[in-house]
Amino acid sequence: MAQWGKLTYAQKQCLGGTGKLMQQAGMLSPSARVGIAVSGGVDSWVLLKILTMRQRIIPFPVELMALHLNPGFDATSHAPLAAWLRENGVSGHLEVTDYGPRAHSEENLKRSACFYCAMLRRKRLFELCKQYGLTHLAFGHTADDLAATFFMNIFKTGNVYGLSMAEDFFGGQLKVIRPLLYLEKKTIIKAAKDFGLPVWQNPCPSAGATERSRTQEWIEKTCGKDRTMKGNVLKALQRWQLDLTLKMQ
Repeated sequence: MAQWGKLTYAQKQCLGGTGKLMQQAGMLSPSARVGIAVSGGVDSWVLLKILTMRQRIIPFPVELMALHLNPGFDATSHAPLAAWLRENGVSGHLEVTDYGPRAHSEENLKRSACFYCAMLRRKRLFELCKQYGLTHLAFGHTADDLAATFFMNIFKTGNVYGLSMAEDFFGGQLKVIRPLLYLEKKTIIKAAKDFGLPVWQNPCPSAGATERSRTQEWIEKTCGKDRTMKGNVLKALQRWQLDLTLKMQ
């Protein structure tokens, strides 16, 4: 780690936690070409930064490419990402879309705005992976997202689903990976600050008022100040999700 100078505790947690999960779940393979979904939020920024660091540690060659789909509320909001990619020599595809306004329009009357926008973005990300010949697509979901998704599915659908750590799509042509699932949001926020990453505010009118954010608030309220309780919930879900991932391989 000396090549980056002295790292803070949060930075070490992020670098080590992602490395541990990537190895346990068998996320990458030699000559992998990884698309990184970068929204501009704190999670995806740390994912981008950490993967550029891990690229120098992994004992085989991998390529990285940032994929950013501007939702269309502010066509210039991704300027800090463009500058960062240039400065750090990382390739990227940055595209302005109309997904956000469309999701909040009469075009979308049956689903939540977040669901519709996410559906459009995911479809486009898959298209970009095919266009650029990418073998992997990395998302910045955290341990908190895993817990929220798990409980959301129970409450809303009566089904037990989480967030896969590594899952094949299109007959194995593309593998979706989530390297941050061992990390809590609070650690990622601290690491982003320590790294000095240019995170920008989400201009979406639904930001902070989603079903996911409400479920995360419920988890925090239920656990209260008992950090052991929340920690046990996250660890249980992480072990369960890892077992499922390994059984799928």
